[in-house]
Amino acid sequence: MTAYLLERAWLPESGGMRDDVLVEVEDGRFTAVTPDADPARAVPVRGLVVPGLANTHSHAFHRALRGRTQRGRGTFWTWRDQMYDVAARLDPEAYLALARATYREMAAAGITCVGEFHYLHHRPDGTPYDDPNAMGLALVEAARQAGIRVTVLDTLYLSSGFGAPAEGVQVRYSDGSVARWAARVAGLEAGVDPAAARVGRAVHSVRAVAETELAAVAATMRDQPSQPFHVHLSEQVAENEGCLAASGVTPARLLDRHGLLHDRTTLVHATHLTDDDIHLIGAARAHVSFCPTTERDLGDGIGPSRRLRDAGARLTLGSDSHAVIDPFEEMRAVELDERLATQQRGHWTAAELLAAATTDGHASLGWPDAGAIAVGRRADLVVIDPGTPRTAGTGRDEFTAVFAAAAEDVRRVMADGRWIVEDGDRAAIGRELDDAVTRTWEALA
Repeated sequence: MTAYLLERAWLPESGGMRDDVLVEVEDGRFTAVTPDADPARAVPVRGLVVPGLANTHSHAFHRALRGRTQRGRGTFWTWRDQMYDVAARLDPEAYLALARATYREMAAAGITCVGEFHYLHHRPDGTPYDDPNAMGLALVEAARQAGIRVTVLDTLYLSSGFGAPAEGVQVRYSDGSVARWAARVAGLEAGVDPAAARVGRAVHSVRAVAETELAAVAATMRDQPSQPFHVHLSEQVAENEGCLAASGVTPARLLDRHGLLHDRTTLVHATHLTDDDIHLIGAARAHVSFCPTTERDLGDGIGPSRRLRDAGARLTLGSDSHAVIDPFEEMRAVELDERLATQQRGHWTAAELLAAATTDGHASLGWPDAGAIAVGRRADLVVIDPGTPRTAGTGRDEFTAVFAAAAEDVRRVMADGRWIVEDGDRAAIGRELDDAVTRTWEALA
């Protein structure tokens, strides 16, 4: 057992930010949490401390696109063509290197758990690797080496759009059928240690899986009562228009029709919704994963975050394409985007946004025992420096974390009772990223 004295820590169940919080950690979990303590022997932890943060939507290989896809004009669809170029070239070894560096960047930003929306399954020509889960296991190993937990959201992708066959690089995404996908996912589940990695299921979108196959997807989950289910939803107007033409209903209504809209569902983006969509999602108590830095980078639009929350949905946050990896920016962007959309301020409190990034985020990834500094929870800590040029004089409270801090203000990070980031690690992480991204692009030359 190790005891730490947290100078100032976020304990919402004990009134918010509290001083001199004694935490005892044993076997990776908090065994005691005592505010206003004055212990004789405890390791001091200076700074503003929040629980580990959850990144609920990641495509690790997109990290290679940062600073490159922003160089010209275009749309989501022209960006996708550039993304496909990278997706076509990675093998398990290169994927491990790029994902490990990306996850280390996440760790340095305070992220202790990531949901990896994974669809790079097979060789570029669509044939399986000798181990059909070689790419998924590379992600699991990357997270282990970076020191964070991962939920591999193994993604079904069968169509280039509303029943059309997969084409080009998409052939490496496709298992060919729901049955073959489910069998491969079962193999991945058997090959991971649930203490550090979990497997969830995902449908890429209603564009990529025909309506005739959605009921079969739901059937594969009936024996998985706690397994997360994630899906891109209504990210683009064109997706909604195509869904209406193909099925006569919106993507949200289509998922509901086939039993895939429930309290284990996380809807990623949920940008272009009707009033009926919002009611359905809220009534299902589904999670919604907003990724504001990606949504603005791609010009997707601003989703109705507050209306979804008021209807009963639960907000979580992701960095998606990794145009930015900064969970503090994702938190405040939800509020700031609402201000732009409504020309009014004060839609989300700092406490609500911290909950989205911690407890609710971890729950949506299948880790309900993480995301809080509380007895029995996983011992994850993020130490923020309250005296940087960004954070100095901001109150040393939850508003500092949400509306002032940035990833660069994180000084130390603990995951499962082990310090995985120390002050001064960023230079090495930068070198590793530079090497991994450079090698990725050299493979494209």
